[in-house]
Amino acid sequence: MSTYVYGITASSHPAPPKGMGGVGDPSRPVRVLAEGELAALVSDAPEGLRPKRRELLAHAGVLAEAGEAGCVLPMRFGSVAPDDDTVTAVLAERAEHYKERLTALDGKVEYNVKASHAEEAVLHRVLAENPEIRAMTEANRQAGGGSYQQRLQLGEMVVAAVKAQEAEDATDVRHTLQPAAEAVSVGAESTGCLANVSFLVDRDGAETFLTAVEQLRQGHPHLELRVNGPLPPYSFVEPGPAEPPAGITAIQSAQSAQE
Repeated sequence: MSTYVYGITASSHPAPPKGMGGVGDPSRPVRVLAEGELAALVSDAPEGLRPKRRELLAHAGVLAEAGEAGCVLPMRFGSVAPDDDTVTAVLAERAEHYKERLTALDGKVEYNVKASHAEEAVLHRVLAENPEIRAMTEANRQAGGGSYQQRLQLGEMVVAAVKAQEAEDATDVRHTLQPAAEAVSVGAESTGCLANVSFLVDRDGAETFLTAVEQLRQGHPHLELRVNGPLPPYSFVEPGPAEPPAGITAIQSAQSAQE
C-alpha cells in the first residue's frame, strides 16, 4: 500500500497522540517513520483520495497537532510515496536539506496575502492620476459619448492604465510587507489577483506583520487584501513552492491545505 506523507520533523520530536487519525474515511492512523535524525509523519494512503474539505482539514489537523510540540516541515496535501521505504530513502538522501530547514523554520509561520483591485475604486484612481484619460473622457462626454473609434481608444487607454496600476500595486504589496517578514515566496498567478505572495514570519512577530498589512490597506484603499494565516510554512520547505521531493508525488488540485 502507498504511503501518505503529512510532514517531516526531527526524530526526537514527540510522537503523535496514540490513535490520532489522518486522511481517509475511516481515517488512517498516523504513524512515524524514522531515519537517522529525521522522521516523517505518515499514514497509509487511502485509494481515490480527493481534495475534499474533510480531507484537507484532516491533513491540516495532523500538522497543527504535531506543530504544537515543535517544528514540522509540512508537505502539500496529497503527497504520496509508493511505500514506507521510499519515504525513508528520501529522508536519508535529503537529510542535510531537511535538517537545515527545520532549524531555519523553527518558530516561524506563513501568512499568504492575495491582493486584487476594487473595480470602482481603481477606475477612480486611474482617472484621477491620468490627465490624458480625463481629457478624452470629457471630450467624449461633450460629443454625446463619442464615436465608436473614440470609445474604443478610451477603453484601451483605461485597460492599459489599470494593468500598469496592477503591476505597481503588486510591487507595493511585496515591498511594503517584506521588511516585517523573514522571507518571501511569490506564488502562482491566481485568477482575479494581482499579487499572491507568502511571507515567512516569526511567530512572536506576527502582530508586527499584521500591523504592516493594515497600514498597506489604509494606504491603498483601492486594494482588496485577503490574508490567510498563521499557517505551517508550506512555501518555504523546498526551494520552489509546491515542489514535492523526488519519489513523492502530489495529487493535483485547485485547492491546497493552506488555503
